[in-house]
Amino acid sequence: MQQIIYFIRKFRYFLLFIILEIFAFYFTIQHHTYHKSKFVNSANFITGGIYNKVNSINEFFHLKHENQLLIEENTRLKNLLERKLNSPNDKIFLIEDSTKYFQKYNYILGKVINNNFTKRDNYLTLDKGIKNGLKNDLGVVNSKGVIGVIKNVSTNYATVLSILNSNSKINVRLKNSNHFGTLVWNGKDSQILQIIDIPRQAILKKGDTIITGGKSAIFPEGILVGVIKDFHFDNNQYQQINVSLFNDMTSLGYIQIVKNLQKEEQYQLEQTTINE
Repeated sequence: MQQIIYFIRKFRYFLLFIILEIFAFYFTIQHHTYHKSKFVNSANFITGGIYNKVNSINEFFHLKHENQLLIEENTRLKNLLERKLNSPNDKIFLIEDSTKYFQKYNYILGKVINNNFTKRDNYLTLDKGIKNGLKNDLGVVNSKGVIGVIKNVSTNYATVLSILNSNSKINVRLKNSNHFGTLVWNGKDSQILQIIDIPRQAILKKGDTIITGGKSAIFPEGILVGVIKDFHFDNNQYQQINVSLFNDMTSLGYIQIVKNLQKEEQYQLEQTTINE
């Protein structure tokens, strides 16, 4: 204890100088937009590099799990394709480069290199950034369902507003009807989310599948979310609807970033209509 006191007394002016420098640096960043943006980009670059190295080690021990997810995804896609090709009600037109004419969404493969899920407001870090064509407000999904929406992007990395965040609001609907609601999180269980704004006319059952509603320009319609775990109906309205996620938000690896190729057109048209 005496040595600590002696050290502080001996270097008190130097320690005071360091403390003042930290305060000056903090206030400079907080009150100047340019310095703040530079700091955020630098921090993203440094922490992104560290997360990338750590994730490379962890990835080796999760290869079996990742391969299983890829197998499940391939099986699901093959089943969908098989039903599509054998449906008597659908006409299939084979033309050269058909995606050029009909494709609305583009998917970019990425990987989660940092995953927060224990806080009230959680974020993820991806190993893709501006140089890969990413920007703000792109949806993030995997074979199990919705993960979140891109919040900030640097050259090589992106941070994602997780669905496990108090600010997350995802448009969803019942798979077996056209009743829509909003997916939110109460901050308690990382595997249980809630749906609000479901109309009282909707008929809910335990085990009903919830999917994305397609009302926003971020997620396509039909992305898996989860199943209804339980709900309460009081005063002629739904008070709380709990949804068990298909995704395990505590164990995320490879993901897809969703780009709506017609998003700007939709936004411009909607904005023009509002301003008229």
